[in-house]
Amino acid sequence: MKKISLISLLLLLSLTTVLYLTWEKPTQVKAINEESEQLLEAISEPCSLTLESVDKILVNAKGVALIYKVQLNPPSFARTNISILAVHLPEPSSYGDFDSYEGFASIPEEISWRFKLYPTPEDNGPSWAGRFDLITAEMKNVEVQVRLSNSKTDKLGPSVLTNSINNCK
Repeated sequence: MKKISLISLLLLLSLTTVLYLTWEKPTQVKAINEESEQLLEAISEPCSLTLESVDKILVNAKGVALIYKVQLNPPSFARTNISILAVHLPEPSSYGDFDSYEGFASIPEEISWRFKLYPTPEDNGPSWAGRFDLITAEMKNVEVQVRLSNSKTDKLGPSVLTNSINNCK
């Protein structure tokens, strides 16, 4: 009788374990899948991103954004840097009351960053470059742009080059 009771107890314990693992597994799988999706939404740094012209008539206008972690003042924590180089852009004044370009990055409905792009003299117009080193937000669903700007009024104009950080490689 003791053997039957012991065998019954072991069978009951085994059955309970199987049922627990069967019911628990979908929850664990779901949690793992959600974590994987979140990791996919955030980019792997460093990466670069080609900025494409909003106006398809500007076939030569292109840019690139480099996104990576910087640690400027150790022992402070690392922050994200966005550096932009844009080439073959039209004179800002050709769009109206603008005299320069700015880098602009945003997480829609959450936060944005803007920074001055500086012209460097070149044949056939300047190249524009600049960087911003102080981003602490998680870099997911970020739009990176080169936008027109009026340096006297601090007015930010429309985007000329753009791309989503989801395309960062």
